[in-house]
Amino acid sequence: MAAYHSCALVASSTTLLFLLCASSFSLASAKGGFSVDLIHRDSPKSPFYNPSLTPSQRLANALGRSINRLNHFSPAASSLSQHGPNQVEATLIMNRGEYLMEASIGTPPFPIKAIADTGSDLIWTQCKPCPSCYQQTDPLFDPEGSSTYKTLPCSSNQCVSLNGTCLSSNCRYSVSYGDGSHSRGEFAQETLTLGSTTGRNVSFPKTLIGCGHDNNGTFDEKSSGVVGLGGGNESLITQLGASIDGKFSHCLVSIQSQAKTTSKLNFGTNAVVSGSEVVSTPIVQGLYPETFYFLTVEAITVGDTKLSFPPSTFANGEGNIIIDSGTTLTFFPSDFYANLEAEVDKAISRERMDVPNVPLSLCYKSSESEAEFKAPTLIVHFKGADVKLDAAHTFVRASEEAVCFAFAPTRSISIYGNLSQMDFLVGYDKKKQTVSFKPTDCTK
Repeated sequence: MAAYHSCALVASSTTLLFLLCASSFSLASAKGGFSVDLIHRDSPKSPFYNPSLTPSQRLANALGRSINRLNHFSPAASSLSQHGPNQVEATLIMNRGEYLMEASIGTPPFPIKAIADTGSDLIWTQCKPCPSCYQQTDPLFDPEGSSTYKTLPCSSNQCVSLNGTCLSSNCRYSVSYGDGSHSRGEFAQETLTLGSTTGRNVSFPKTLIGCGHDNNGTFDEKSSGVVGLGGGNESLITQLGASIDGKFSHCLVSIQSQAKTTSKLNFGTNAVVSGSEVVSTPIVQGLYPETFYFLTVEAITVGDTKLSFPPSTFANGEGNIIIDSGTTLTFFPSDFYANLEAEVDKAISRERMDVPNVPLSLCYKSSESEAEFKAPTLIVHFKGADVKLDAAHTFVRASEEAVCFAFAPTRSISIYGNLSQMDFLVGYDKKKQTVSFKPTDCTK
């Protein structure tokens, strides 16, 4: 999902599930860092898991969602639509390309499952009374049942900075998504509780959230809102701020892995990416919207051929790609993609084939019994950071008989998707304004 400042958002593909336990600890103790599990939508541990689907059917669905995700970052979606307003580790659950996040809000803690999205900012959940809500499996949050819920008054500086509007003296928000989905309600301060992989919970009082009373669109009944992990003021990352030292990271288990381990989302000291294999690239600042993490790709190398990447029209030619954990595929400009596909095809001596219902153009015959699909190493030359991608990052099994190149053309913004990020520890440091990559076996 993409969130725009004045709360215009676009639908996302990432879900994070935080598992809560009985014990808890305070905001102060979070400064040491913590981690939570990330569960892919198609994992057997996900509430969205459909055991009747084959692996190739799940992939085909994920690829379709990835194409739809482009609406999330489309230029049209960037227009504002405002009618009103350090030890943590989490488990991410992928849903519709999204990771679900199970957290708790309020006092006593009330569990919710929300889409965790690096492409949006606002944290919101469906709330009672809800005269116009989409159907959800879990109960709705009732603000009257929480002793720590406090609506944001219209006169507050926060309401003014968020461009909120007023209704009965309460600050209101409205967020719209590129796929036509929306959420409208009131801004409030509330205690947010996250479960960690240590079995202890971390509570963050006075977290700014949206209490949605009018929410509709393509939301799934098993989720009850969104937790934004973007770069804007309302995001979870920005609000946690000093308590996590501006750091978070994730390690996404390959969707082709047979291991039963989950992906991880880390905060604070747990999120530090270090070691001899770490490479880092700057986050390009000053681009709108600030929600998105813009990076700069200078070239892609295929074998011995280096292809120059089109520069951005912004920021002195920098900031030409968004890194997004919620998009499955990696999208490049159409002309550049055509050259890239030609070079990859030239390096692979196999019979090409079309795969029905799979929106990818470069596919090859390769049976499931085949030990290894050999493909050329791709080097993504980010500014200051060379990231090597092998066949596990660049090709996916699309059917029992075929594998396909996990990249696609776009006439919109370029996106560095999650297939290219799997089995890397990817760290975001908002203080240094960098994204770091370290090759990692995320199953360990």
